Amino acid sequence: MYILAPSLLGADFNILGQQIKETEEAGAEYLHIDVMDGIFVPSISFGMPLIRSIRETSRQFFDVHLMIVNPERYIREFAECGADGITFHLEAVGQPQKVIEEIHAAGLKAGISIKPGTPVEAVYPYLTDVELVLVMSVEPGFGGQPFMPEAYERISRLRSYIDQNRLPVKIEVDGGVGKKNVREVIGAGADICVAGSAVFKKRSISENIFHFMQAFKEKEQKEDDK
Repeated sequence: MYILAPSLLGADFNILGQQIKETEEAGAEYLHIDVMDGIFVPSISFGMPLIRSIRETSRQFFDVHLMIVNPERYIREFAECGADGITFHLEAVGQPQKVIEEIHAAGLKAGISIKPGTPVEAVYPYLTDVELVLVMSVEPGFGGQPFMPEAYERISRLRSYIDQNRLPVKIEVDGGVGKKNVREVIGAGADICVAGSAVFKKRSISENIFHFMQAFKEKEQKEDDK
C-alpha cells in the first residue's frame, strides 16, 4: 500500500485547519511536518505548538521530520504534543542508535533520513531498528525545489537492499514529488510520497490528491496482477 504525506510547508496557514481536513477527506493518511532550526538547515519552521494545536483536528499519522541538530533533546516533547513518528537526520547526530532507542521509548515509530549527498549505504546498519528511511530528493530546508533525478537510483538501491534482507522498512521520498513523476518515484521503490506544493498549490487539494491516489492504485493493481 502506498501512502501520500502532504507537507505542511506547502499549506496556506490562514486556512490550515480547513486544508488539513481536505487532505484527510481526500485520502491522505499522513501529514508530513517539517521542523527546522536554522542551524542544521538555513530555514526556521514550526514546532511543538503547531503540532499540539492541530492534533485534535486530525486523525492522520503525524509524520514529524526533524531537520535540527541534537534531535534527542526534544523527542519526549514531540511525543507529548502529538507526533506519531519522528524522523531524524543521520548527519545531525553522533549516536544514531541511541536516538532510535529514545524515539521507540517514547512510543513512536522511528525514521532516519539522509541528504542527497549521503550514501544510502550509511543507513544500512540501522535498518533492523527503524520503521522508515526518508530519502531526500532535494537539499533539505526549502519547499518547492525540483526533484533531483539521481534520487531514483538511490531509492532503487535502498529498495533492493531492504527486499533482499526482508526488512519491514518503508521508504519515504521528500522533495519535488508531484503528479508528473510520482509513478517513477514509486516505481523506483518508494512507499510514501511527501508532497507540499503538488498538494496545496494550483488546483483544489482533492483534485491534486486524486492524481497521487490514481498512480498508487495503478501500481497496486499491476502488483496484484503479477
